[in-house]
Amino acid sequence: MKKIFLYILAGSLCLSACKKDDEVETYVEPENIATQNAYDDEAIQKFLNDNYLDALGNIKSFSSSDDTDDNEVKLADLNPQTLPTGAIYIVRNNVQPTNGTTVGDKDVLRLMMRAKAYLAGSTDGKVTFLNSMGFTTQNPLDESGSPLVDPTFYYVKESVLTASGKDRSYYEMEGFQEAIRKFKAFDKTDDENYNLQGVIIVPSRAAFARDPHSTFGGTYSYRNCTFIFNFQLYKSSTRLASEM
Repeated sequence: MKKIFLYILAGSLCLSACKKDDEVETYVEPENIATQNAYDDEAIQKFLNDNYLDALGNIKSFSSSDDTDDNEVKLADLNPQTLPTGAIYIVRNNVQPTNGTTVGDKDVLRLMMRAKAYLAGSTDGKVTFLNSMGFTTQNPLDESGSPLVDPTFYYVKESVLTASGKDRSYYEMEGFQEAIRKFKAFDKTDDENYNLQGVIIVPSRAAFARDPHSTFGGTYSYRNCTFIFNFQLYKSSTRLASEM
């Protein structure tokens, strides 16, 4: 009897392991980067149709089993704008600063946000975001509860470049830089409650594509990743000479 039980257990573990292996190998990098770009675009459109913003501007997925969100407006109908890099931004109505600060290309930013990286791919002919991961420590809404200050993916300091011997493109995300300048900053203190003002979606070609890049203190590679930022720009201030 014990032997029969052990055989059953061993078989179950084998099936479980096989299932996990199958789940891990969901993404296969296309040889042609143009195919990845097409995957990104298609997956982004699906994301825009499958998600909405709640009362505080958080991105939420439509439920297939709960009809309470049936009257919510999908992201695709919130006037998403596409920029030359391919980055997309959505300005949430009625929550922008009345007299906001224009964002400069070297400004010090304070962002309350949630940022995730997604891999787009095709499974059984269906293109979607296959998986997602947090963008290291860039998620104060989920982690610290305090704004992210002076993110390197917007502006990297000269001292960092000198120490690392890397180019700006190793750290800075072109699509995010382009899109965040379409928003104006508040002048909020760090302890004020958030009311997210928009969404920025950066396809891999406007992020790091297949180029060498920083892991921003984490252990993940962001190769081929699309980034989605859900944020409020608490403050934008002119960078001092000592902060260059």
